[in-house]
Amino acid sequence: MSTIKEFLEELDQESVVTRKMLERIPDDKLEWQPHVKSMPIKMLAGHIAELAGWITLAFATDELDFATTPYKLPEWNTNAELLDFFEQQLAGAKEHLMNGKEEDLEPQWTLRNGEIVYMTLTKRALVRQSLSQIIHHRAQLGVYLRLLDIPIPGTYGPSADEQ
Repeated sequence: MSTIKEFLEELDQESVVTRKMLERIPDDKLEWQPHVKSMPIKMLAGHIAELAGWITLAFATDELDFATTPYKLPEWNTNAELLDFFEQQLAGAKEHLMNGKEEDLEPQWTLRNGEIVYMTLTKRALVRQSLSQIIHHRAQLGVYLRLLDIPIPGTYGPSADEQ
C-alpha cells in the first residue's frame, strides 16, 4: 500500500474520533481554559479543526511564511460553525490525498517567519506531523472536556464514559 493511501486511511479513522470530540464542545464554554497558561477551548478546538488543512499545504505549497501570511486563528462562534470549518479542511485534505502521487511528498517544505526558519522537512513528514498534531491536540481537548465533566468518546476503544 502506498504511503498516501495509508495517510488517507489514517485521516479517515482519526477524523471520526476528532469529529466526536469537537461535537461535544458546548457553545457556552468557548472562553474556558483549565489554566492561565493554557489556551482557551475555542483556540484549541479551532486549531484542531484547521490541522487537516496542513495536509493541503503539503500538496499545494512549498512553504508557509508568517511574515507574508500572518497566522490567523479560524473564526467560529458556535459548535456548528466549528464543525463546518473542520469538514471543509478535512474535505480539502482528502481531495489532495486521493489525487496525490507518492513523488508529490518528496520535496522539502519550510515553515518560517521571514528569515527565521522554524523547520524544513519533506512534504511526507509534514503530512505525518499534521496527523500527529491532530491526535496530540485532540488528547488535550479530551482533558479539557473531562475537567468540564463532559463525557469523552472512545478513541481506540471505549472510554470510561462508555463502559
